[in-house]
Amino acid sequence: MTDAPRDLQDLIDLMARLPGLGPRSARRAVLHLLKKRAQVMVPLARSLQAVAESARDCLTCGNLATTETCPICADPKRATGTICVVEDVADLWAMERAAGFRGRYHVLGGTLSALDAVGPEDLRIPQLMSRVDAEGVSEVILALNATVDGQTTAHYIADALEGRGVAVTSLAQGVPIGGELDYLDDGTITAALKARKAF
Repeated sequence: MTDAPRDLQDLIDLMARLPGLGPRSARRAVLHLLKKRAQVMVPLARSLQAVAESARDCLTCGNLATTETCPICADPKRATGTICVVEDVADLWAMERAAGFRGRYHVLGGTLSALDAVGPEDLRIPQLMSRVDAEGVSEVILALNATVDGQTTAHYIADALEGRGVAVTSLAQGVPIGGELDYLDDGTITAALKARKAF
């Protein structure tokens, strides 16, 4: 319970729905915004309104954009023969930060999950199959999280692509750069052993 006025409590409750924020963190964030009303809160409200009105999913890949086609799909310098499949937009942005991939992407919008009743038709898997057929794709990179649902989704997509003449690859898993074996979990060490290569 709180003594905050109803409007403030509504804002706190909405903020608490954001990932990583609970009721206490949301309360602190709202109080900070109110203290910095002119410098932070008003510009934030304007920016939220503008993004709410302009942001949309790219019709081709599912990335966030302000036009029907995102800048990556519209870039003629991007390689068209390779599609990197990711779970969500945050994963696409992470891949772009690394600046190691110059092809195109496909955002699934989640992973298959029997527990959450998420099937292939709930994701952008049919659109991926259409793109592979229409765009002359030679390789599909499965850059999905190393979770049970991520791996289930990867296997489903690999099976669906079988017979289409497309190479299906996945990101290597194992010891991270700068990682020390003593600090790694058993699953990471096992994956690193299976993915070992000639030195």
